[in-house]
Amino acid sequence: MKCSEFLQELTNYLDGVLDERTKSELEDHLAWCHNCYVVCDTTKKTIEIYRDSQLYELPEDLRTRLRSAIVSKCHQHKKTGPRSV
Repeated sequence: MKCSEFLQELTNYLDGVLDERTKSELEDHLAWCHNCYVVCDTTKKTIEIYRDSQLYELPEDLRTRLRSAIVSKCHQHKKTGPRSV
């Protein structure tokens, strides 16, 4: 299995909706491919954190400063255009 094939099936793997053969192939791939293992593990942990997270109310002064910073960045982005990475 190639990494690109693994990535195409990652969502199905994490959702537990793969047939046993494909699941076995993905797990064999994860056993030797460190990069795909890291992607899978990180994605799984991110989903767990998101599911367990609670919403917290931001203090009004922090909310105001955050909103101002976002608006400022948006205006700056419109003036200069997107930066290349």
